[in-house]
Amino acid sequence: MTATAPAPPPDAVRDTAPPPSRTRRRARPLDHGAWFLVLPALLPILLLSVGPLLYGISLAFTDAQAGRTDPTQWIGLLNFRDLTQDTLFLESFGIGLVWAVGVTVPQFLLALGLALLLNEELRLRWLARALAIIPWAMPEVAVAVMWRLVYHPDAGILNETLRDLGLGDGHTWLTGLGTALPAVIVVGIWAGLPTTTVALLAGLQNTSRELHEAAALDGAGAWRRFTTVTWPALRPIALAITALNLIWNLNAFALVYVLTGGGPGGRTRLPALFAYEEAFRYGQFGYAAAMGCVLVAVVSVALAVLLVGRLRGGDER
Repeated sequence: MTATAPAPPPDAVRDTAPPPSRTRRRARPLDHGAWFLVLPALLPILLLSVGPLLYGISLAFTDAQAGRTDPTQWIGLLNFRDLTQDTLFLESFGIGLVWAVGVTVPQFLLALGLALLLNEELRLRWLARALAIIPWAMPEVAVAVMWRLVYHPDAGILNETLRDLGLGDGHTWLTGLGTALPAVIVVGIWAGLPTTTVALLAGLQNTSRELHEAAALDGAGAWRRFTTVTWPALRPIALAITALNLIWNLNAFALVYVLTGGGPGGRTRLPALFAYEEAFRYGQFGYAAAMGCVLVAVVSVALAVLLVGRLRGGDER
């Protein structure tokens, strides 16, 4: 006769029983009254951003021109086909990539060093931080005019300094074929440096000081503490600000337009400046809108890469 196992006590049954299934809360629909609170912020976005964007996209598929009396015709992808064969546009797009990378990479490295310096306990640190954001507070047109005076071939402070040091009679920085783009890149780095510095400085101030002190007690040097403590905490901010800087620099217009107007010989003609000339100098509105659509597509891809990188980073954490 086989012995039967004793029945478990009631408490054990309750402990081993599966938890009751939780009922999922259904999302509440947005109240009709809430739409009236959202509309004041939503209408300007729809009217001033989404509306012009959709109109520009539709214009890219037409032959719209300035001063014509015939009705605008729908031509499909003809403008985009012409763009693939336009060597000037492809050249301007290459210049735009050189400009964007040439400004973003040195700007990030300089901003990282400046942020690390401003994060230290220094005397008059508040004054140094205030001076560091001065370029940020200046309009782009004012920055461009100021740097045009700096680069002036006869009375500019740069050439005057070179003459005083015996390093030559000066250069035509903004009109030389080989110096125009590097000179403009220097201005772009200087103008955008505060934005990157402030973002990185905010990330540094959120880094735990206890981890730095623990690493220092373990004998880690400054470089070791930076690579193991500072940079892992700063990496998400660095990725975000670098992607945004690439997008902003690729769409740059006012700074280069005032400095060089795209010259000399198209050496500083960025894609946005090329589209502006096609639209408002030559009246090719449909063709210029197609250029804008290409820029929007490139920016959208960059944003998608940024979002995927942030989501993957969040999943890994």
